[in-house]
Amino acid sequence: MTPAGTAAKGVTYREALREAMREALAADDRVFLMGEDVGRYGGAFGVSLGLLDEFGPDRIRDTPLSESAFVGAGIGAAIAGMRPIVEIMTVNFSLLALDQILNNAATLLHMSGGQVAVPLVIRMTTGAGRQLAAQHSHSLEGWYAHIPGIRVLAPATVADARHMLAPALADPDPVVIFEHGSLYNASGSPDPDGGPVDLATAAVRRPGTAVSLVTYGGSLGKALDAAERLAEDGTDAEVVDLRTLRPLDDDTVMGSVRRTHRAVVVDEGWRTGGLSAEIAARITEQAFYDLDAPVERVCAAEVPVPYAHQLEEAALPQTADVMAAVRRAVG
Repeated sequence: MTPAGTAAKGVTYREALREAMREALAADDRVFLMGEDVGRYGGAFGVSLGLLDEFGPDRIRDTPLSESAFVGAGIGAAIAGMRPIVEIMTVNFSLLALDQILNNAATLLHMSGGQVAVPLVIRMTTGAGRQLAAQHSHSLEGWYAHIPGIRVLAPATVADARHMLAPALADPDPVVIFEHGSLYNASGSPDPDGGPVDLATAAVRRPGTAVSLVTYGGSLGKALDAAERLAEDGTDAEVVDLRTLRPLDDDTVMGSVRRTHRAVVVDEGWRTGGLSAEIAARITEQAFYDLDAPVERVCAAEVPVPYAHQLEEAALPQTADVMAAVRRAVG
């Protein structure tokens, strides 16, 4: 996968997401897309461009600027037997719908004694690195991974962007998909016949023997870059892409740690109370005696994400930070 901003070859992450939705819309009349500007404008990030012309306004529905209202409408549609895909423009706006997601979508199956399922898919853009300042640069995946009753996905590759949607729509529980904004222009060549992704498993993106780099989403590229540079110095790093953040695939993570005996968790979210803390705790609980060094964490600085380019870069995990953490772990 090429880094964001480079010339695209093959299929972009954005195009893979669009093709996944096109396939789902064509295959099942119950599927429809709703959200702000998803129709005539083609989506805030161009993901749904052209779908309105192909499927019409009943299937590609522009909504008012009220996240609570249209997420609530999606929940109602899912209960009624539809298969809605709800797009929230950026993760910060999802906080306006958090009551609907946490108190309704995530709880109804449990509170109804298994009678009321909510097969809803919510897509949203996440992450920093694009100079969108503190309001639009959050990485709140860890918040959502805290909530029982939903599945949380973070596709980091073009292939996962293409093949995660179908199993998400088939899931009887609500599924939240986080698309890192820096990945939309990234390119790759997903197998068109690759089939749906197993949403229960993480993926080892690079095998190694010296240390396990555990990450997800927009940080995968930095972890892979760090691993390639470290290999030049003789440090063979394994890279694990979590892919599904709730439920976490403990078996793949612990298997990697037991092979390498060291772990570095890379998370664009804040360090305090974040997803990196949960992963580090699980490694300590389940693989403590396999560790030859403390678990290292590389996270965003504990500040609102700055607007200025240099300050934003300084606040976010970078390849050099990952390499430094690995050297501490193996040193």
